[in-house]
Amino acid sequence: MILRPFQQIDVFTETPYRGNPLAVVLDGSGLSTETMQQFTDWTNLSECTFLLPPTDEGRAAGADYRVRIFCPGRELPFAGHPTLGSCHAWLAAGGAPRGEHVVQECGVGLVKIRRETNRLAFAAPPLRRSGPLDEPDVALIARGLGLARDEIVAHAWCENGPPWRGVMLRSAEQVLAVRPDATVLAGMEIGLIGPQTEGSETAFEVRAFFHAAQTLCEDPVTGSLNAALAQWLIGTGLAPERYVAAQGTALARKGRVHVERDATGTIWIGGTSITCIEGQVRL
Repeated sequence: MILRPFQQIDVFTETPYRGNPLAVVLDGSGLSTETMQQFTDWTNLSECTFLLPPTDEGRAAGADYRVRIFCPGRELPFAGHPTLGSCHAWLAAGGAPRGEHVVQECGVGLVKIRRETNRLAFAAPPLRRSGPLDEPDVALIARGLGLARDEIVAHAWCENGPPWRGVMLRSAEQVLAVRPDATVLAGMEIGLIGPQTEGSETAFEVRAFFHAAQTLCEDPVTGSLNAALAQWLIGTGLAPERYVAAQGTALARKGRVHVERDATGTIWIGGTSITCIEGQVRL
């Protein structure tokens, strides 16, 4: 075991300890997959990342660093808040991008990250699966959320690594009132979104439910889900090309996700990150 630089980052919030925390080991060289998974499980956080030099192929394509992303029990090809939190930690530790954007290499390939005034934003990776859900799934999801079927006003596959099933309700109030049934929703990762009332600080309220260690958990703020929801909703005219979504309200968090589709059609998912813990970890 050796001492390795470590940071714990709060992502998608301007208020410390009100976003989604991420553990970042800034030097994952020489660690086995088993060790990475064991440490991730030990942190008891939703995700932990390990930074590495890019592969030869990744470096040739412009990657500045490589990241491996773990959640309890498994490795992920991509996740949003680990992308922004890892980039924040890499820059804070002296990382310097070779080009206009920071380029991260991960399981889904290369992800561009742009630096904004007080936040970072990643370019949403392409959806691996899209289109409407099967009606039996929609009926099952409605039952698992304690809703009537007609309370779901739109739905779609939102898979961009995690296999999110996106569901839109009529209002943010309905989204916050949901109490999911873990037994009915077994094996499903569900993303809920509903519009806020006119004049609200944010345009939508989002909630994310996923399974970890055979338990249905709620994620405080979810970059991958917000990226996929934006691609679905902007693409179908259900959301404007620029908006801010709130997430984590049901967990007493204050997550804010900034969404924008630029002139080229790229959707950027941004948020503020804050370093809460900095030091060394023995691994």
